[in-house]
Amino acid sequence: MPANHIPLIDFRASDAAVLTELDYALSSVGFVMIKGHGIAPALLKRMRQVTVDYFKRAHAIKLKDVITADNYRGYIPLGFFSPSTAGSSPDNYEGYKLHLEIAEDDPIRRACSLYGPNRWPMNFAVMSTVVLAYWRACDRLGQRLLSALATIMGVDAAWFLSLFNKPLTNMTLLHYPPQESKNRGFGIHPHKDTDALTLLAPDSVGGLQVRRRDEEEWLEVQAEDDALVVNVGDLLELWSGGYFVSTPHRVLNYSGAERYSFPYFMVPRFDVLVEPLIPVQPGFSRQPVPVGEVSAEVWRTNWLAAQPAGNDFDLGTLPH
Repeated sequence: MPANHIPLIDFRASDAAVLTELDYALSSVGFVMIKGHGIAPALLKRMRQVTVDYFKRAHAIKLKDVITADNYRGYIPLGFFSPSTAGSSPDNYEGYKLHLEIAEDDPIRRACSLYGPNRWPMNFAVMSTVVLAYWRACDRLGQRLLSALATIMGVDAAWFLSLFNKPLTNMTLLHYPPQESKNRGFGIHPHKDTDALTLLAPDSVGGLQVRRRDEEEWLEVQAEDDALVVNVGDLLELWSGGYFVSTPHRVLNYSGAERYSFPYFMVPRFDVLVEPLIPVQPGFSRQPVPVGEVSAEVWRTNWLAAQPAGNDFDLGTLPH
């Protein structure tokens, strides 16, 4: 799969054309580039600038916002999280974790402790203004994508969208410093996403690489200007019985330049049980996934000292 063979869809085309092309892209590659997506270029530019400006702040200032194991929101220092594979180098990125903004007194917090307000940096009010505007734009695009996917699978679109009412959707602002080519580590190690869909505005410096099913070669995603990259996560793969493909990917920043991104991860509401909605593909076998429980386990096991709970959840890791 040469890099330019990741399908490109124009969302301004007819509904029939979009459905046909989206069906092919997500069932064969698991990645697609979308133009005509409706997110204003000016908003994308502002979002990127806020991301750059945040990570340029002094390290001591950023550490005041550091993420904690009991509140998975805030600043992620360089090398803070590592792959769980023994002997692996820490991932070479710093980040800022955000989740759906939920008020302190919202009743859903009594049902699931994963919900709550975000931790916004002090003296940097522009972040919340821009991020929440971008989040709303991603919500609108995400709903259109979910409706299309429901149509492809032959399930009721309104019902499918209802599974994302008060979702565990989250976003990570990311900064990847340049890496020496001789460095055997990764910006982010090879993995699959544990969500339903990921929306990404790619950085022009490149570095995002994918590996298709049954192939060994890693190939770089080369997105067109103003195109977004969308990829399937494990939950959508499970819903589709393996029809849509959750594809391994990684980041290597050998560009010599600073790399920034801000992926938006679509996750259903905490009480949704994800299981196949259509007949499964030959050879596909996976247990149903309780969204709240698996989300808590994903967050918890990001800390090095945390051991998997032995519940057989696939947490986006790749087979060795």
